[in-house]
Amino acid sequence: MRDDVPSTIARSDDKAVRTYKKTLESAEESYGDGERAHRAAYASLKHTHEKVGDHWEPKEHKGPSDPQAAQGTPASRDRDRPTAQGVDANASKGHLDDVARKVGIGDPENMNKGELVEAIEKANARATAHARRR
Repeated sequence: MRDDVPSTIARSDDKAVRTYKKTLESAEESYGDGERAHRAAYASLKHTHEKVGDHWEPKEHKGPSDPQAAQGTPASRDRDRPTAQGVDANASKGHLDDVARKVGIGDPENMNKGELVEAIEKANARATAHARRR
């Protein structure tokens, strides 16, 4: 396992690891070692990857994953909104249905986008907690 990145990123593809590490390095030069640098690295990762279960997978289309990410800085700091915890809330309903099936959610077709995003967030959190206990 890659010890120098968070566990969910360590279980992801090389591109996710490179994106996170490169952005973190740059952010640490600007902001110092701390929460702000790590937030910047996650924000960058969320533009190219989405959380699926206990790891990150490349997104179909690059871009912000939720309204909070779409604001950019400094607006995101000043107008804090809930995030989708790595779920690509801007993806199509069909894509979210596919992700829901991957993480074990039954009958995603019967849910609206908001319900799907919330259900995927919860499934991702359970999968990550389970992976960390192993």
